[in-house]
Amino acid sequence: MALILTFLGKSGIARSKIAIAAAKLLATQGKRVLLAGLAEPTLPILLETTLSPDPQEIAPNLQAVQFQASVLLERNWEEVKKLEAQYLRTPIFKEVYGQELVVLPGMDNALALNAIREYDASGKYDAIIYDGTGDGSTLRMLGMPESISWYVRRFRQLFVNSDLGKTISESPLIQPLITSFFNVNWTADNFSQPTNQVNNFLDQGKAALANPERVAAFLVTTSDPIDVANSRYLWGTAQQVGLTIGGAILVSDQQNTNLSAEFTPLPVSIVPDVSNGEWQPLIDALPNFVEQALQAPKPIDIDVHNRQVRLFLPGFDKKQVKLTQYGPEVTVEAGDHRRNIFLPPALSGRPITGAKFQNSYLIISF
Repeated sequence: MALILTFLGKSGIARSKIAIAAAKLLATQGKRVLLAGLAEPTLPILLETTLSPDPQEIAPNLQAVQFQASVLLERNWEEVKKLEAQYLRTPIFKEVYGQELVVLPGMDNALALNAIREYDASGKYDAIIYDGTGDGSTLRMLGMPESISWYVRRFRQLFVNSDLGKTISESPLIQPLITSFFNVNWTADNFSQPTNQVNNFLDQGKAALANPERVAAFLVTTSDPIDVANSRYLWGTAQQVGLTIGGAILVSDQQNTNLSAEFTPLPVSIVPDVSNGEWQPLIDALPNFVEQALQAPKPIDIDVHNRQVRLFLPGFDKKQVKLTQYGPEVTVEAGDHRRNIFLPPALSGRPITGAKFQNSYLIISF
């Protein structure tokens, strides 16, 4: 399993430079590194090489790949057709080719996340550096396992409780009829296998995101107040998806610049910009990513003994947060993101008795 590292912030070129420097640093430490970026010109220009949809070695221990959504969709479409053939005696997708498909809005994020998952599962890399958009889109991408699992959990339960769901599960006649009329190979194993596989993928994704040794992000900013405000907003929003922010990286040639108050309790590392292709000064100034991520505040902590859920939400106050409770779940709305927290059995069914902000933590009591 690899360490998956990404960077958040408004300045795209600065983020890409930090990502490249981080990849170079980890590669020189003997780690097998994959630098993954989007189909944009920034990375190839900074690396002074052409990138492709397949990993290619650009330095010892360092490979780079450029995610092209159309290529990823084409490759995944073949897997969809194989899956369909297992359940339909006459597949309908077999005459639709991946080259014909159009990438819909938002699909590129799902394809990129799946590509990262596959590279991680391959065992070929010790670290994957993802140079994404570095904004809310990247955060929604990383939060997909949690979001999708909510939909799966919620709608599966609604279907099971519906009259149709009860009829299908209880009637010995319905399953043969479905097999005959809808041309489906109906067996319990056929339908439980993909469902279990999807749930397994989602559980793995949620577990990785919750583990700072597996997934972490760092804020990249300049001293410009707008950059700082954007980074602080992304910091708070990242906590909503459960992503650990290990620290802030300030790109500045002035060592006396102090932004510690804006990012407390995160450490702030000051790094120089790259000039004349000299990467070493930037590389030497980078923090210890793993060490800082492990020391960072946890995005969420569930304290069963004291009947509390503690959410780290820097940049927000109580007036900007909305709480909703439905059975065993609590929904927290902050900024443009919504998080559904599935409560453990000891807290499930207990109503919220209070909520307060303390030291950037939203503390919910039951």
